[in-house]
Amino acid sequence: MDVLVWIAVPVVLVVLGWAAWTFNVLVRKRTRVDEGWSQVDVELTRRADLVPSLVATVRGYAAHEEAVFTRVAEARAGAVAAPAASEQRAVAESGLTGALRSLFAVAEAYPDLLTAETFRGLQEQLATTEDRIAYARAYYNALVTDYESARRTVPTVLIASLFRFPLRAFFEADIASRGTVSVDLG
Repeated sequence: MDVLVWIAVPVVLVVLGWAAWTFNVLVRKRTRVDEGWSQVDVELTRRADLVPSLVATVRGYAAHEEAVFTRVAEARAGAVAAPAASEQRAVAESGLTGALRSLFAVAEAYPDLLTAETFRGLQEQLATTEDRIAYARAYYNALVTDYESARRTVPTVLIASLFRFPLRAFFEADIASRGTVSVDLG
């Protein structure tokens, strides 16, 4: 009996230590994923804040393109209203990206607009923001890969399922936003 206790106690302590260590690793990875999403969200919010100024500038030159302006406004509203850190948000943001492509296609038809200082400044800010969004998305997706790899591997999956560590989705563009944008100028 004494020998059994001397063997069982260290084994139990090692298993409990491993479980605690594994739990902490998963918590750190989950927290990094949340932090990564937060960076994406900051950039998406910045883009959403630039859109009304951009639309107002283009509207001044191309007032008869109301369908494009409506599409951009609806896409922005959908992106802002979508729950943070969700697949719905990713899809809504992809829709906004497509709508902005349409807006820039309309802007190309107006040479005076393309030379306007306000429009160029807004376009540069938006381009910089899009680059930052792309970087933040890539960083977020790398963190999700790391977290999901850890969460799904044996024996870590035991701790992940026991403590209900949630699945995290990648930030992907929807199929519709991957195609070309068609613009009808009249």
